[in-house]
Amino acid sequence: MPLLLKALYTGPLDGLTPPQVGPVQAPALSMRELLAPARFEAELVRFAAGYGYHHGQGDRRALISLWSKWHFGALLAPYMAANLLLERDLPVGLDEVGVHLTAAGHAECLQLAHTGRPLASLDGFTRFSTLIDDHLTPLINQLARYSGASAKVFWSNVGNTFEHFLGGVDMHPMAQPGMAEEGHRLLATRTLPDGRRNPLYQPVRYFQPECQDETDAPATQRVRRLCCLRYLLPELGYCGNCPLSNRAAG
Repeated sequence: MPLLLKALYTGPLDGLTPPQVGPVQAPALSMRELLAPARFEAELVRFAAGYGYHHGQGDRRALISLWSKWHFGALLAPYMAANLLLERDLPVGLDEVGVHLTAAGHAECLQLAHTGRPLASLDGFTRFSTLIDDHLTPLINQLARYSGASAKVFWSNVGNTFEHFLGGVDMHPMAQPGMAEEGHRLLATRTLPDGRRNPLYQPVRYFQPECQDETDAPATQRVRRLCCLRYLLPELGYCGNCPLSNRAAG
């Protein structure tokens, strides 16, 4: 991996699997190949085997939502690190990027054609446009069709990871003061400059639970705006940030 991207994998990124750089070739799959219906179903069968779904139990919407969370983690870690720390735009369009899958059928890391280009703008509504327009929008539309779940579920999965990364980027040794501000501004704005609804608007919220004993106040709770549906799989329950298990937030 070129040193330009390798330098990112320290601090909060230490231990994550970095992307590989070079043409998409076996064992990587191009995103277009992966999303072809027959191939996607084959990988989903492998993924489902770990969650009891192969026994006819569980929910297809929840299964594909969980699969997407692995993918968004593999995507957002390198993309946002390069964007915020290096001010570079990685090539993540569906026709440009590949993915390495684990034996369990979910994403492990990306395959990138090159190490990106300098950002054309540092504005929060344009610096993430490659990510949103070229990768997330077409991918989420396809995952929604395959699963039967609302696209909002998948955007919520993205927003949860996006917001989590923004909260931790200040701990990176390469971080500069205020570098996450434009990302937070994007998440705080209801509509995009062209008038479209912002699908990443307020993906999580924070609240302080009520406490009878003021000397032992509970920690602030971080709660997703929408549930990811994982509780519909037989092997899993609510995640720690689920709005359904944190009704006190309402």
